[in-house]
Amino acid sequence: MKNWRTIVKGAAFAVTLAAGTMLAQDVHTDFDENANFAQYRTFCYGKVHASNQLVENRIRAAVMRDLTAKGWEQTDAHCDVSVSAVGFVHDKQEYNTFYDGLGPGWGWRGRGWGGWGGGPAVTTVDNIPVGMLVVDLYDTRSKQLLWRGTSKQDLSDKPEKNAQKLNKAIDKMFDKFPPKSKG
Repeated sequence: MKNWRTIVKGAAFAVTLAAGTMLAQDVHTDFDENANFAQYRTFCYGKVHASNQLVENRIRAAVMRDLTAKGWEQTDAHCDVSVSAVGFVHDKQEYNTFYDGLGPGWGWRGRGWGGWGGGPAVTTVDNIPVGMLVVDLYDTRSKQLLWRGTSKQDLSDKPEKNAQKLNKAIDKMFDKFPPKSKG
């Protein structure tokens, strides 16, 4: 009986760990290792596109907050770096299968060892909205990509929660900015 409880506790822990991992933001950055980020001090916005203008404004505000906190200055003309961002939503499908007819316990069932009964299975499909954000920084003069941040996360049906997730994602992107480059 003690081994059975250990198995159940281990399975419950694994499910909890997996659920926590699915809720975590997936944020990554990449950059040109030869770029000299010390030479850049000003930025302006290029194209910022998202599902609506409210989200676009939130992206601009969060990027501005993080870059100005790093000592950069936003300008409207003659900037060192152009910021472009694209945010979009797509659905991922999650399949859930439920089995009916649980057996009374583990044992020989005539068709093999098992603890589950032979009742019908019902599978449902849930569409979960996933938000994707890509933020690019380009050298304005050379038009070369200097830095890219990406984020992916399941969205809520509450706009205020999604705004918090957006801010947190952009904060994570710029956490170690500017990167240490060889140039």
